[in-house]
Amino acid sequence: MKDVLLVLSSAASEKSYSRKFANQIVDDLSKGHEAVVKVRDLAKSPLPHVGEAFAGGIYRPAEQRTPEQAQAVALSDAVVDELLAADIVVIAAPMYNFGVPSTLKAWIDHVARAGRTFSYSEQGPKGLVTGKKVILVLARGGIYSEGPMRAFDFQETYLRAVLGFLGMTDVQVVRVEGVAMGEAALRRAVESANAQLDTLQKLAA
Repeated sequence: MKDVLLVLSSAASEKSYSRKFANQIVDDLSKGHEAVVKVRDLAKSPLPHVGEAFAGGIYRPAEQRTPEQAQAVALSDAVVDELLAADIVVIAAPMYNFGVPSTLKAWIDHVARAGRTFSYSEQGPKGLVTGKKVILVLARGGIYSEGPMRAFDFQETYLRAVLGFLGMTDVQVVRVEGVAMGEAALRRAVESANAQLDTLQKLAA
């Protein structure tokens, strides 16, 4: 049995291509591995952006935290626990202004915790979230994996960097790109994404 964490971040709801293909991946995983799926929908239930209570609370012993700090840290702990419990993490993200939605950035700010998901030493930082498979489902209106707009991709590059920093280096990517470039481009984007899903299934078989 596999524990799967599905992180959704698109505000487009049922019209979201990242949601559609991420849900399809999770459905396939559930059929093949009797998976237990935890859904963290950041668009419908956004996490608060980290603030003073969080910043002060995470570096203070539990018995010394104010009620506001205790509440902020408890929420972060719950999100970290979800991540650590998962065998497979599926993150669905649209590209907003060349990067990720602020809701997904807030989730990352809550899970990137010194002492819990990474550590510092004389040898430098070390990721503590290891042994997990991560699947990124990335939707883009244009083409950013190649061509003149590649330099504007701060979505996949950022996610790979921050996940790798936390120890998650087994990352596969399903790109749904070009969805805003007309009907023909949309058909190609969907066909390409379906082909990428087929490849994922063969790798998991």
